[in-house]
Order: sequence, then structure tokens, then C-alpha cells
Amino acid sequence: MTGEPWRDLFGSTTPLVGAPMAGGATTVALVRAVTAAGGFGFLAAGYRTAEAVAADLADLRATGTPCGVNLFVPGPREIDEAAFHAYAHRIAAEGEPYGLDLAAATPVHDDDHWADKIDLLLADPVPVVSFTFGLPDPAAVAALRRAGTRVLVTVTSADEARAAADLGVDGLVAQGTEAGGHSGTHTPRRPAPPVSTGPLVRAAAAATDLPVLATGGVAGPDDVRDLLAAGAAAVAVGTLLLRTDESGASRTHRDALADPARTGTVLTRAFTGRPARGLRNAFIDRYEPHAPLGYPELHHLTRGMRAAAAGAGHPERVHLWAGTGYRNATTGPAAAVVERLTATL
Repeated sequence: MTGEPWRDLFGSTTPLVGAPMAGGATTVALVRAVTAAGGFGFLAAGYRTAEAVAADLADLRATGTPCGVNLFVPGPREIDEAAFHAYAHRIAAEGEPYGLDLAAATPVHDDDHWADKIDLLLADPVPVVSFTFGLPDPAAVAALRRAGTRVLVTVTSADEARAAADLGVDGLVAQGTEAGGHSGTHTPRRPAPPVSTGPLVRAAAAATDLPVLATGGVAGPDDVRDLLAAGAAAVAVGTLLLRTDESGASRTHRDALADPARTGTVLTRAFTGRPARGLRNAFIDRYEPHAPLGYPELHHLTRGMRAAAAGAGHPERVHLWAGTGYRNATTGPAAAVVERLTATL
């Protein structure tokens, strides 16, 4: 590894990575803008078909833009059906303004088109593939590496870092508790104690000899410098890109990030059945104590409500994913964010 380890991992000129934000926030335009500014962008393949991912890859290649792709590792069916139905009835009134009968929902478990996406990335390789929500199967890791792809795994503890290293991956994504969106914990029913990003980077680096990409809670250039000093090979940012011109975040989400009445973020499973950090709102306050663990079943249960609420400008029923640095998310081009975060490195 050279003195600029981000070049070895990503081929970028700066150690700044655009984090993959599933659900529409990460767009082709955002990936292109981050990479053009000297960073490295990731497509978020979560919730998308292989055909949709392939179309985005073709779009990026048409402009000569390299990128990474992030995949969700499918988990076992763990939902308690009685608890699911009780929760669906409890939140039923939240769907009524949009003509949704949430109480009639049945649990939906899927693997997010896992095999099709692996096949796509083997047939049409990209420089880097990252995984979150757990450990990918060893055969997929080996096949991707044979195809010339560097493989990263998201970890939230030193134990997860060691388990990922045992798979023979090329690097780790150390996701601190400050990160917005879903936690990448491998065991959502038994998550490790929360660890801030800096200490997690040091723990992951000490537990393995792998390069570590740090993510979570970045609010400005001081955080980037501190995480690099802690041993990170590069730093990923997501929340700071949500209000940029190229972001696909909804207007409701963008406005909430700038709303002075939003006083902080919390970890919640109320929307999707998996721990995730977002701006506190009424839905979380009402239902977090009652929400069962069960991803993706709760994700599918509330998905239509969340989409309708976002379109209608109703932030109290939307998953307003955000990391703890959300106050520093600014409008304007994404390139300006990359430049601001790396100007003093």
C-alpha cells in the first residue's frame, strides 16, 4: 500500500468517498459529481433490480466515470408474525391519509435480487463492491475478486472486522454509531455496543491488517483530518451530500435537514425493522417502543406510506435518515462539498 492508500483502493485523487445512499438519494449525477471533484462515488444497489443498476453503470461508463457498487447482504427470515400483525394494526391510522390499508399487510421477505446483482457484477465488473448488513458468502467474494473487483465489508465492531478479514476481503468500511441511515451491524438482534467512528477505525485497523474506510458523523474538514489521523485509508460522507444539487433526496427530506426545529437524530427501527439513524419525528416518538425487529418485512410494510408522505410534504411519517453532522449539510453542487472537506489535507 502506498503513502496514499485511497489511490490503491479507489484510484481517486483525494481520500473522500461518496457513501451509497439507497432509496433514491444517490443518483448517477451525484456519483459523477463526487468522482469528477477528485473523490470516488458509490452506486447504491439496495432496493433496485439488477437491470436498473446495469442502466446506471452504462450511464456512468458513457462518461468514463468509475464507481463502486454497494449491495445489501440478505438475512434470514426472523420476523415474529404475530408481532408484525400487531404492529401493522397499531400504525394503521398513519396510512389512511394516503388510502393505504396497513392493517391488511402480510410479511414480505425477499433477498433484494441478490443473485441477479452478483451475476451482473461478475459479468460487468466494477472497481469496488461493498457489502452491508452482514458477511457475503465466501464464493461471491472469491468470484468478485477473480473478476478484478476489490471487495469491502461494512463492520461496526472489532469482532465483525476480524470475521470480514477471515473472508479474504480487500478492506473494511468502519461505520460508527454517528452514521445516518441503516446500521450495518451483522447481528441486529444482538448489536455490539455503539462505537464512535474514530475509535472504531482504530479498533478495526488493530484487529486486521486491512485498509479501513471510515464513515459516520462527518460534519466538516476537521472530522476528515481526524479520521485519517486515526488510521483511515479514506473517509465516506453521505448526509453532507443530501441537500446538494445532484442528490435524489426528496424535497421533504431536504427541508427537514435544514429545519431548526429538528433538534437531533435518533436510532430507530420503527420504519424498517432494522436499526437506522434519522431525524427524530412524530412517527418515531409514537411507535419506536412498539416496533419489532424484522427487516425487510417492516420496510415493505411502511414503504408506501413513507413514499406518499414524502411526496405530500409530510415529514412526520418519513424516514428522515441523517447522521449526526446533518446541520452542516449545505445546498449547491456536490463538488463544493468534496472540495471543502479536502481543501486542507
